Amino acid sequence: MDEEYDAIVLGTGLKECILSGMLSVSGKKVLHIDRNKYYGGESASITPLEDLLSKYNLNNEGDQYGRGRDWNVDLIPKFLMANGQLVKLLIHTGVTRYLEFKSVEGSYVYKGGRISKVPADEREALASDLMGLFEKRRFKNFLIFVQEYNLEDPKTWKDFDARTMTMAQLYEKFGLDENTRDFTGHALGLQRDDDYVKAPAYSTMKRIKLYSESLARYGKSPYLYPMYGLGELPQGFARLSAIYGGTYMLDKPVDEIVMEGGKVVGVKSGEEIARCKQVYCDPSYVSDRVKKVGQVIRAICLLDHPIPNTKDALSTQIIIPQKQVGRKSDIYVSLVSYTHQVAAKGWFVAMVSTTVETATPEEEIRPGLALLGNIRQKFVTVSDYYEPTEDGTSNQIFISSSYDATTHFETTCLDVLDIFKRGTGEDFDFSKVKHTLEEDM
Repeated sequence: MDEEYDAIVLGTGLKECILSGMLSVSGKKVLHIDRNKYYGGESASITPLEDLLSKYNLNNEGDQYGRGRDWNVDLIPKFLMANGQLVKLLIHTGVTRYLEFKSVEGSYVYKGGRISKVPADEREALASDLMGLFEKRRFKNFLIFVQEYNLEDPKTWKDFDARTMTMAQLYEKFGLDENTRDFTGHALGLQRDDDYVKAPAYSTMKRIKLYSESLARYGKSPYLYPMYGLGELPQGFARLSAIYGGTYMLDKPVDEIVMEGGKVVGVKSGEEIARCKQVYCDPSYVSDRVKKVGQVIRAICLLDHPIPNTKDALSTQIIIPQKQVGRKSDIYVSLVSYTHQVAAKGWFVAMVSTTVETATPEEEIRPGLALLGNIRQKFVTVSDYYEPTEDGTSNQIFISSSYDATTHFETTCLDVLDIFKRGTGEDFDFSKVKHTLEEDM
């Protein structure tokens, strides 16, 4: 450990493992340390089931939940957009060689006390039970406009400059009603609250296009999920870093981040000091350099059946837009199952999550829990959400934000790419990775 590195990465959560892989591929000498004995940090997968049960002082009496070793439960489950940033990272870095993915079967939105499939193209819009006949036609025209819109070609703008005009103005342009705006922004645009309607429309338009492009790749939904759970992702990027010379140390205490002249110069563990030019880490390693900005509640639920009214889908996502339940932020529901090798035969793992707004967090997720039917076991956690107090450019300590309540990885990837750019001064070079991997194969 008594060596000098370009970068030291603390924690093996997904964000830190992605960064470690990206830095290694970019030619940096990287040391990756975790105080835990396992990969994944907050985003770890727990196996066997007995480990999760014991955490809540429970047990698997008589194998009532099937064989414990067949379970692999994510603490923070999230889906990947099939055409999203994380999948592009996986493909371009070659991490896909270590992983296998399965398409998520359903994508639903909650409206008026029931759930409906999210329409993502003109055909689905006309068949949807979310809208009346005339509204369907308006929504169809809206989707066509968004799909054809090109910032480089003003002919596609039709007098609408999406760089300056707001999403509210775009909705008005097509005469969409409040309910349609609600599921469009939250279930297709994956916005977490309604602040987006006041912002320039192009950001949300890109998100809607991403949803449709991702759906087009596999047909059932825009989402993918790795076999054996999300714990495989950090390990995949860890392998990538190791291929490019990265060094890993698990079960290694971190006693101090060493500073000189206001900049980081190393990390101390016991009597050893590893010198470095930069540190990348999760908030748990730098409690004095982050601020708590909220909380997230997550309920992991074990089921012996699919979620009702989803056509017996063995995996699905449901978004409950904030207005539907009188909230300021959305509620997210996800379901995976034994078909993903994360549960015993015939069993399902559901997650209900949201940003905490009151003093009674579990009451806040009740609308999501009510959709699940009979819950055989439930594990509830409330986690603090932290953000860094500075961008890291002055002291060279680059800190990730905590994981939010969303059930997709788009916000995670945006954070990773932003941290990489702040730390290196440049965007990640995808083409260089692909070329190098091809040379190695």
